[in-house]
Amino acid sequence: MNKRVLSLTLLLACVCFALQAEGRIVESFNSGWVFKKAPAGKELAVNAPKWESGWTEVEIPHTWNAKDMQMQFNNFYEGAAYYKKQYFFPAEMKGKRVFLRFEGVGATAEVYVNGSLAATHKGAYSAFSCEIGTLLKAGENNEIIVKADNASRPDVIPVNHVLFGVYGGMYRPVWLIVTEPYNICVTDCASSGVYITQKNVSRKQADVKIKVKLDNGTLQPAPLTLQNTVYDREGKQVASDSRSFDLTAQGVQTFEADFKIKNPTLWQGRKNPYLYKVVSRLVQDGKVIDEVVQPLGLRKYEIVAGKGFYLNGEKYPMYGVTRHQDWWGLGSALKNENHDFDLATIMDIGATTVRFAHYQQSDYLYSRCDSLGLIIWAEIPFVNRVTGQEAENARNQLRELIRQSFNHPSIYVWGLHNEVYHPHEYTKELTKSLHDLAKTEDPDRYTVSVNGYGHMEHPVNLNADIQGMNRYFGWYEKKLQDIEPWVEGLEKEYPDQKLMLTEYGADANLAHQTEYLDNSLNWTKPFYPETFQTKTHEYQWSVIAKHPYIVASYLWNTFDFATPLANRGDLPARNMKGLVTFDRKTKKDSYFWYKANWSEDPVLYLTQRRNVDREKKVTSITVYSNIGEPKVFLNGKELSGIHKGYTDVHYIIDNVTLADGKNIVKTVVNKDGKPYEDSIEWIYTGEKKREADSFSIKGEHAGFE
Repeated sequence: MNKRVLSLTLLLACVCFALQAEGRIVESFNSGWVFKKAPAGKELAVNAPKWESGWTEVEIPHTWNAKDMQMQFNNFYEGAAYYKKQYFFPAEMKGKRVFLRFEGVGATAEVYVNGSLAATHKGAYSAFSCEIGTLLKAGENNEIIVKADNASRPDVIPVNHVLFGVYGGMYRPVWLIVTEPYNICVTDCASSGVYITQKNVSRKQADVKIKVKLDNGTLQPAPLTLQNTVYDREGKQVASDSRSFDLTAQGVQTFEADFKIKNPTLWQGRKNPYLYKVVSRLVQDGKVIDEVVQPLGLRKYEIVAGKGFYLNGEKYPMYGVTRHQDWWGLGSALKNENHDFDLATIMDIGATTVRFAHYQQSDYLYSRCDSLGLIIWAEIPFVNRVTGQEAENARNQLRELIRQSFNHPSIYVWGLHNEVYHPHEYTKELTKSLHDLAKTEDPDRYTVSVNGYGHMEHPVNLNADIQGMNRYFGWYEKKLQDIEPWVEGLEKEYPDQKLMLTEYGADANLAHQTEYLDNSLNWTKPFYPETFQTKTHEYQWSVIAKHPYIVASYLWNTFDFATPLANRGDLPARNMKGLVTFDRKTKKDSYFWYKANWSEDPVLYLTQRRNVDREKKVTSITVYSNIGEPKVFLNGKELSGIHKGYTDVHYIIDNVTLADGKNIVKTVVNKDGKPYEDSIEWIYTGEKKREADSFSIKGEHAGFE
């Protein structure tokens, strides 16, 4: 207990946003837990201490759905389970304030200390904290029990497991926080207790306001001093403010400090994600009794309808991907290295912006985006369906998201809903109230809501700053090429609306390959060829790239993920629209399409490397190259007739005649004196045709993803 450890509530430049806090002890509370699913007929947590058998030792993060939710169609454990831990509270710590902070419990939680209820929480994705000091016995072992339940409920969003599975358990870390009786508030929606706003940001000056919430846990006022200091990346003090006061014991109090930062270094996305840090210290009798450190990235976001996205007054490319948090074999119980791997993949492809869908994700992840320069979209899990009972919980989850993530400079927009419709009037009014709440909590960021239909006049639209639309032309509806008349129609009819293409793409099962492709695919059938996904992204990105009316686009999805209520594409419980497989081991052809178009790293890549068993003797070869026109060889002979495809990195050779048996395709580029090459092997044993069951799909996308 006397050892101070890194706190996940504080931000440093490129690791975590955690710093050692003076006067505050923050310790990992992740070991020593035992776990048990609720015995039938004994769901009450007060009975848990009496369940002597069947407990299993676990380490937090933990989920009980790591296998069943990923491998079986509509057959997974959905319900209550319990975690139990013994905690010795040293007698010398009596008089301190003690809190537990849970980063994520799926989906509802009850916390008991020595048999007494300490806290409840509804929502799988936001953090919550509770004070437990008054329930602890000093100098003794104390029993802590957490009930977690991931059963769908009409009053807790998401209200079902349709678009993604809500994994059960304490799947994010837990922290023990010990403070003096006076502290920077720990229980303000589990936020840092410090809120930083910025105005009039330019290269000449930036106006910064720091608001700190303080809590007095005694019965008497206390003479204290609050110091707020801004440091640059090298640790040099840039500005400081100190004020003294008597902190009342009646209610949480708010104190503000205003600064003008002269000639600031701006946070310029991936180009220069420069971070200052703000240190808020609470001082008593000359001694620091509490300290919180938060990031400060000085930047100005602006969206201009019809023109695009601007960062600090400069047009900024919004190369967007989306990310679900779950991993194959781990579910949502991830460690920081898993988040780091995903972010490294996103950085490698050249993305500049990420939609973290469809729920609040790890604060560590948001912190890494601050330091990497990724511009991000954070949202709540108000998705797919309404029940009429979720309004209060939706508003509360949005409030938690905003307060917990308020200081991350990488966040530019709060997501309010995704593909939520009937009844339209209810959804419309709830979205309006969410927008109003977001603007009250944080007037300086944008809001967005997302529709799965392509009509601007849809009754739930235009209730946020940005209108997002998910469009899956050629997959759930119409043909691939219908994306262009769709966007041109909106440009003409609604030139003043801020529009984003918030999802697009197609599934790809790597076991499914074919050369025979139409311009649409029957997604209800089991055949999901990778080659159709590649064709979809090649064409649709080329349309997006030449239409600045689409302020930002977000391909769906970076990684395959679990959908436990789906059984499509010859693989149960899987959405295969990822550019990378669920196990993170294989990058599909579409991944390299975007890397060639977006990244500054050299890319030379031959497509259809898994489509080895060729169906046509006369075929075509496609190369992605962002380092110049490639030379292409078949069985050692250079081919002629290369021409560009949809973008400047897209090269195609048609009417290539394969030899019987094995064929080696090779491509070469020399760039700045350095040779680059790629090669693949194809086998041709005679003409054949696999039916892709293609046809133009009627209707529109409305809730499948």
